[in-house]
Amino acid sequence: MQLVTEENITDLAVERWATAKDPRLAELMTALVRHLHEFAREVRLTEAEWMAAMQWLTATGQISNEKREEFILASDVLGLSMLVVQMNHRLDPAATPATVLGPFHIEGSPDLGFGGDMSQGLAGVPLFVHGTVRDLGGAPVPNAVLDVWQADDEGVYEAQLGEVDEARLRAKYAAREDGRYCVRTIAPKGYTIPMDGPVGDLIGRTAISHFRPAHIHFLINEPGFEPLITHLFQEGAEYLDSDVVFGTKQELVVRFEEREPGPTPDGGSIDVPWIEARYDFVLQRQA
Repeated sequence: MQLVTEENITDLAVERWATAKDPRLAELMTALVRHLHEFAREVRLTEAEWMAAMQWLTATGQISNEKREEFILASDVLGLSMLVVQMNHRLDPAATPATVLGPFHIEGSPDLGFGGDMSQGLAGVPLFVHGTVRDLGGAPVPNAVLDVWQADDEGVYEAQLGEVDEARLRAKYAAREDGRYCVRTIAPKGYTIPMDGPVGDLIGRTAISHFRPAHIHFLINEPGFEPLITHLFQEGAEYLDSDVVFGTKQELVVRFEEREPGPTPDGGSIDVPWIEARYDFVLQRQA
């Protein structure tokens, strides 16, 4: 029988996890064991700190559900989500850059027509986001579907509202044959990440800003192209330089221009002041 010591525990654990039947699982788990043990040794982890970490992980799991992904939020604020995005989406510099998914995407958003209003009369300044979806060569990507979602004017997503049982500030828009798309919504505002859970408690113990700059989420998963998960950020918005989830990129910062009542990009008109944002999504074809 081999006795376990502080000196040999890492090698023993790595040896055991190397028996995983799937080679990639063996690679992942042995590396995880090595790095976890090295972390514990580097900081001289105490039993009280270890227990606090276990309780934090337990609380993170307990508060999570089909609408609230607290573990994704934890990954986001630690910068891990953005690191994984960067490593897995090394796109052409001319392509629209990717950013984090975030914890509040919901599957099955309703389909709206060109310029359809996903704000459904919610309070806020009307905003039209329009442009084209095209490839790196400039050719339109017809019928590309844009899955869009955002927070309301109080910084709250539908996924955070247990009493809401219908789509709210989320929809899918299909581009036209010429690649043109048009989204109608309300102007987003900067907001704080949820601070009522384990992640918020941890952030609150630091000087880290818990705010995100004003933005709208887009997901485009078109056959034959690299999937794109991204945001559009309002130019001049607060917190662009301190986004708590590290998601801001200069290429995704868009000017929001104020317009007087009158014609709108969807071919209609509006009788109140509104805001216009133009952006062309550029997709990269899969190899």
